[in-house]
Amino acid sequence: MAADTETRAEGLTVQANDPTFENIWQELTWRGLVHVSTDAAALEEALSGEPISYYCGFDPTAPSLHLGHLVQLLLMRRLQLAGHRPVALVGGATGLIGDPRQTSERVLNTREVVSEWVESLRAQIEPYLSFEGENAARMVNNLDWTAQLSALDFLREIGKNFRVGTMVKKEIVAKRLNSEEGISYTEFSYQVLQGNDFLELYRRHGVTLQSGGSDQWGNLTSGTELIRKVEGASVHALGTPLITNADGTKFGKSEGNAIWLDAAMCSPYAFYQFWLNTADADVVDRLKVFTFLTRAEIEEYARKVAEEPFRREAQKRLAWEVTSLAHGAEATQKVIDASAAVFGGGDLSEVDPDVLRAVLAELPQADRSAWAGEGRTVTAVELLVSTGLVSSNSEARRTIKDGGASVNNVRIADADQVFGAEDALAGRHLLVRRGKKNMAAAELDV
Repeated sequence: MAADTETRAEGLTVQANDPTFENIWQELTWRGLVHVSTDAAALEEALSGEPISYYCGFDPTAPSLHLGHLVQLLLMRRLQLAGHRPVALVGGATGLIGDPRQTSERVLNTREVVSEWVESLRAQIEPYLSFEGENAARMVNNLDWTAQLSALDFLREIGKNFRVGTMVKKEIVAKRLNSEEGISYTEFSYQVLQGNDFLELYRRHGVTLQSGGSDQWGNLTSGTELIRKVEGASVHALGTPLITNADGTKFGKSEGNAIWLDAAMCSPYAFYQFWLNTADADVVDRLKVFTFLTRAEIEEYARKVAEEPFRREAQKRLAWEVTSLAHGAEATQKVIDASAAVFGGGDLSEVDPDVLRAVLAELPQADRSAWAGEGRTVTAVELLVSTGLVSSNSEARRTIKDGGASVNNVRIADADQVFGAEDALAGRHLLVRRGKKNMAAAELDV
């Protein structure tokens, strides 16, 4: 596990677009944020002129947003900094349906769960946008207009504008139709609902641009086509690339789990470590997409990666910037301080208890079956064996005799030393170390 012991006294980079670009479209292109769009020249012209209103939708299919959503949030923020007006849509209606997945039908969540997740997502989205000033952001819920539609009105007013032949050609629909499970009418109709969202926002707020991941392109263009047919207007869609690692693996996963923006689902420590462990081949592209560093700053980090990759300066800056963006500079500094104490052998008593728990949770855990129990103590030998740092009691005793073992960064002098709650961090946690780099965690019952 990599760890960073470097601190950053300065705060988060000021959020601003890079003035060295001719316009925001040119900067988005340089940052690799444009994978597909409607007429590129017309869209560049629109973004270079008077402020426009644009939107991105976020469906509550989980209680938290993840890194794929962060790409969209930062795109929205960049456009807002360019003077345009963002509309963040949380899909209280579409979240009840769920867009088609690549493999199988979604399990529908209850209305109560979706409603709860809507509020969670709203709270996560708000810090990334400004809701003040001439181009203040709006937050909307598509349930507000979809719930009022009867089935007949939906079919007569919206459905008649869609052609089944076109709908089945959408990539995800075609893939599902050719699968063993097929696709339900419910998920098949998702693109109609999203198209209607764009139409409603065009009518209500003058929205003329929708952004989303390139895998959503069929849904994005369902809205542009609907507005063209119903209103006779030309509007825009922009699809960002699906970000993958240089080795072809899926970005945004750690040990098989999504990297969530909610600290309760992915601790700031785990979040920071994810970015810190970015491969050299990926780090420059990540700086472009996920930070507000300028082109000159990123090019300097690219030079450092090429000439001094062992310093991992680009990874440290990336981890600092994105973790501070998601969780705040104070929480990020606590993570760095905790890493310094744990991996550098510093004073663990000064580490924030919540951060310490998150750090220790990432280490191998002791098998507590032999000594668990309220009020129980554990010997030094038991700790070393139960954590797997040694394979036997005799090896544990030799390690201790040679001065190669410590608990909470204090060397163990006696193999029969007993550890209880009074010796533990926050009353229950023990950091067990063999040598300098081999570590594990143990938790006492209190």
